[in-house]
Amino acid sequence: MKRTTRLLALATATTLTLTACGGGGEDTGSGGDAGSEGGDASGETLTVWIMEGTNPDATPFFEEVSTAFEDETGATLDIQYVPWASAHDKFTNSIAGGTGPDVAEVGTTWTPEFGDAGALMDVSGRIDEAGLADGYVDSVLESGTVDGAVYGAPWYAGVRSIIYRTDLLEEAGVEPPTTWDELVSVGEALKESDPDLIPFPVPNSTHTTTPFIWGAGGQVATQEGDTWVSGLDSPESIEGLQFLESLAGEHDLSTPAASTWNEADTRDAFARGEAGMIISGSWTPKSIVEANPDLEGKLGVVPIPGPDGGMSPSFAGGSHLSVFETTDNEDLAWTFVEMMTTGEYAEMWGEQTGFFPATNDLLTQLEEADDPLVAPFAMQMKDGSATLPVTPLWGQVEGAQTIPAMMESVLGGKADVEEAATTAADEMNEIFGS
Repeated sequence: MKRTTRLLALATATTLTLTACGGGGEDTGSGGDAGSEGGDASGETLTVWIMEGTNPDATPFFEEVSTAFEDETGATLDIQYVPWASAHDKFTNSIAGGTGPDVAEVGTTWTPEFGDAGALMDVSGRIDEAGLADGYVDSVLESGTVDGAVYGAPWYAGVRSIIYRTDLLEEAGVEPPTTWDELVSVGEALKESDPDLIPFPVPNSTHTTTPFIWGAGGQVATQEGDTWVSGLDSPESIEGLQFLESLAGEHDLSTPAASTWNEADTRDAFARGEAGMIISGSWTPKSIVEANPDLEGKLGVVPIPGPDGGMSPSFAGGSHLSVFETTDNEDLAWTFVEMMTTGEYAEMWGEQTGFFPATNDLLTQLEEADDPLVAPFAMQMKDGSATLPVTPLWGQVEGAQTIPAMMESVLGGKADVEEAATTAADEMNEIFGS
């Protein structure tokens, strides 16, 4: 598809894909090496779009960044905040009109779409020159890579693991699960200890479903030549889905109401003290305690276990920083991107938001830290994270709610796993054109 055609097609898109948010190399920090590419840019202004809401109060952070950036390059930053809810439309309209910013935060599941439309620069050469090809976390780098072109440098990411009530597991006399069988046995022990508790609510959310598909060796979709093909109906995927369904059906660890729940619903149930274990994001423990201060000191985290140990992969969502093709100063734009995605400002942003920096060196520091609510998530992120299909068409799959509809059908008793998976795979393949 020609670039102009792609841009026009993108401008007509109406699907709002809000899932996005959302290697170990040298720490380049925000020192003079990054600024040398931009040279003396005194009097210039770099326009940057940042999504609103990830950091509850981003203004002080970007005031500090702006000062450091001006000290380093001589240029000023024009930071503009964009609400997530209206961001997709704002991007498509600005891309079609050629009025985009120099740099923008782009959700990881949007980057392939905008990159394929010809709106974003391929920064793979910049990443290689900076020695960051092995520095960024593989899964987050991969989510911005299409046909070898990297359309976004990984900025921050979040991953999901199991959050559990330490006090309830202790009362039930069990340890956190490290295998799928143990997930069942721990849930059953919690139910026996407190029959009113929901041991492990199973919602219809994509991101609580995919770890069991991946954990069983299945794939959401695979690329065959230029075409993507759904893997939801493969024997491996069905095995994982059947196990997940068994937690609710055979083992009665969930509740019928959860068939219509999303992740926020399971988190809220946990915060109310109604659930013993949930799959939730690295950014949520703080909000859980804020919602219920009585849970302070009663939370634990463990990576999502694999069938026989290890970790089941978990979706690494988050954001890239992308340089727009319309920028007048590619060097200056990259200087800002590198400054934000490595070193002290990447670390600072993670501390303020509850998300993780997307470089291996900073993740390793968090993994080796003593914080029990951080280290397991960091381990999951670094060694047990995965991406959804990296295709511009994935937004349409998300917009169609293909996986949530499949799970709601299964959990609600409207179809068995094989029937629901076949229906979902057919819908996905129709979107992919396969």
